[in-house]
Amino acid sequence: MPRARIIWLQLIIGWLPIWALFTTLLVTAHPEPLLGASLIGLRMMLAAAALGLLVNRLTDRLPWPQPVRPAFIGIHLVAAITYATGWLLLNGLIESVIRGRAVLTTGPGLTPYLVLGIWLYVMIAGVTYATRATERAARAEASAARAQLTALRAQLNPHFLFNALHTVVQLIPREPARASMAAEKVAGLLRTTLEEDRDLVTLGEEWEFVRRYLDVESIRFGDRLRVTSDLSDDASNAMVPAFSLQTLVENAVRHGAAPQVEATEITVSGRTVDGMVHITVHDTGAGATDEAIVRPGGTGIRKLRERLAALYGRGARLDLDSRPGAGFTASLTIPGTPDE
Repeated sequence: MPRARIIWLQLIIGWLPIWALFTTLLVTAHPEPLLGASLIGLRMMLAAAALGLLVNRLTDRLPWPQPVRPAFIGIHLVAAITYATGWLLLNGLIESVIRGRAVLTTGPGLTPYLVLGIWLYVMIAGVTYATRATERAARAEASAARAQLTALRAQLNPHFLFNALHTVVQLIPREPARASMAAEKVAGLLRTTLEEDRDLVTLGEEWEFVRRYLDVESIRFGDRLRVTSDLSDDASNAMVPAFSLQTLVENAVRHGAAPQVEATEITVSGRTVDGMVHITVHDTGAGATDEAIVRPGGTGIRKLRERLAALYGRGARLDLDSRPGAGFTASLTIPGTPDE
């Protein structure tokens, strides 16, 4: 639903209790039938809401000070009296137009009418200030989360690129031609890393980046590295944190394929179930002990966990499972959309 429509819906819902209050007061204080009282109450509510727009403008020009000063209170006191008087006159004008003659409605009396108008002003101004304070807090929280994500990306990307460059360095003394080829591919990865400023990408886009990374590693490992993928169409279109799958695959390459001479198979799978995206990366490497799993992961895994917490709160989960000789499995589960 568009934001403007949501705001109008909230305003309508917020004023409905005021309409009910006016109708109840009219039925109680005067022998008015319910229908007639509700129509008069509706006119009173609309007049109060229309003048409330001016109150919103005033609160825009007069932010809540820290600390509260006497001048601030004085301005709102004058504005409240002005609002109550204007509401009284506007209701009289509406009734005069409807009845075809000059009418000044004061209900149970002038003083109670003005007191009710002042109460309405306080309610409108108070709700407006509270709403703006909540919005400011939400924007500050979003900015802090964005800054945290930016910092985590800044720490994660050099870590990944360092490992990719390490592959090139290892090839230089043994196979210079292949090292040159790997350097060109790493340059392409670096370009993508620098240009990609989104926190979320589709899993399909992430997999394309991972395939380019694996092209670099395949120059180093050759037939010792075998990769298969099984990503469903709906999972490929799902949004995931940028460089999340790359981190898991890189972990499988470094800790699965690198330490052993035998060929290592890495399987990447992705599915969506009940609005959740399930990504699994399994390798047939040497595996790890329970103690190694309990210990905090490397930089990539640790930073990925922090990014997941910043994006999804407790809605995301990253499980690591491994046993010596049984390979390593990383299972990532995230919501289809991040927390707002």
